[in-house]
Amino acid sequence: MPGTTVELPDRRTLAVETSGSARGKPVFLLHGTPGSRLGQAPRGALLTWMGIRLITFDRPGYGDSDRLPGRRVADGAADVAAVADALGLKEFAVVGRSGGAPHAMACAALLPDRVTRTAVLVSLAPRDAAGLDWYAGMAPANVRDHSSALDGSLTLAPSLRARSRDIRSDPYRLVAALKEEMPDSDRRMVADQGVRVMLQNNFREAMRSPDAGGWIDDVVAFNQHWGFDPADIPGPVLIWHGEDDVFCPAEHARWLAERIPRSILRIERGAAHFGVLRRLPQILPWAAR
Repeated sequence: MPGTTVELPDRRTLAVETSGSARGKPVFLLHGTPGSRLGQAPRGALLTWMGIRLITFDRPGYGDSDRLPGRRVADGAADVAAVADALGLKEFAVVGRSGGAPHAMACAALLPDRVTRTAVLVSLAPRDAAGLDWYAGMAPANVRDHSSALDGSLTLAPSLRARSRDIRSDPYRLVAALKEEMPDSDRRMVADQGVRVMLQNNFREAMRSPDAGGWIDDVVAFNQHWGFDPADIPGPVLIWHGEDDVFCPAEHARWLAERIPRSILRIERGAAHFGVLRRLPQILPWAAR
């Protein structure tokens, strides 16, 4: 079942992709912001060799998934559980990258009897993280987006809708617009032809809806209470971050590691936000262990 849709109890549908071994260890990979189920992942043959069944899906409002206006980060756990139920999965690991990472933590906190391991990659910390200078080291474009989201979608939505129109006409424009703010290691990553093609396909699929609903709802959700406390996560959590990340600064990872009891923190020097693309083939086997 490489591609399908799953109908949820509230009659929304989610677009789902599976790859790798049909009998392998199930691992959910939750995409970034903005993003889609077509984001970067190891090839199916490599996943099969690893013994992994990889599951990706478009978060509400992205790609072919119905929007859920007003959703919180915590709502992502119910969507993962519904997809797992549809696939007949009792237990599974969850890996979240960038905007998918808070949703992975939601699964770990709210589905403790089902989530075996969690990997949190280049994640933000909660907006109300005590003692954290939330904007320190963050690129100006992200500061503007997150600041605009503090009053909900009223200020944020027009900006993201205009940018989503540009991305639909040229899916690489999002990365091109951010290049001026990227550290050198990220610029080298996105200059790779394979990464470039993947990002184009990913963003093209993410922006299929003209209202940019997934993007808007993600950013608003990150800037409200998440609906759970990362300190309540019981299982093992791997936290990976690039030291030079300017989109989700590394201090956010340090804060999370201090808060989550059974966490392993790995901060890589010389890497930044897109450096996680190189590390995913090592992280997925850890999650599947």
